[in-house]
Amino acid sequence: MGDSAKSQGESKITKFFSGVKAEFKKITWPDKDSLIKQSIAVVIISVVIGAIITVLDFGLQYGVDFLTTFSF
Repeated sequence: MGDSAKSQGESKITKFFSGVKAEFKKITWPDKDSLIKQSIAVVIISVVIGAIITVLDFGLQYGVDFLTTFSF
C-alpha cells in the first residue's frame, strides 16, 4: 500500500515537470535588440511616472501646509 502511494506521487511529480518542460518550449523569447529596447522603455516610463508622483506629492504637501497654516 505504501509503495503504491509513493509511485503515484512520483508519477505526479514527473507529469508536472514534463508539463513544465512542454510549456517552456512554447515560450517565444525576445531577441537581444528587442529586450534592450523594452528594458529602456520600462526604465524611462518608471522615471517619468516617478517624477510625476514627486511633483504631485510636493504640490499636495504645499497645499496642505498652506491650508493648515492659513489664519483668518
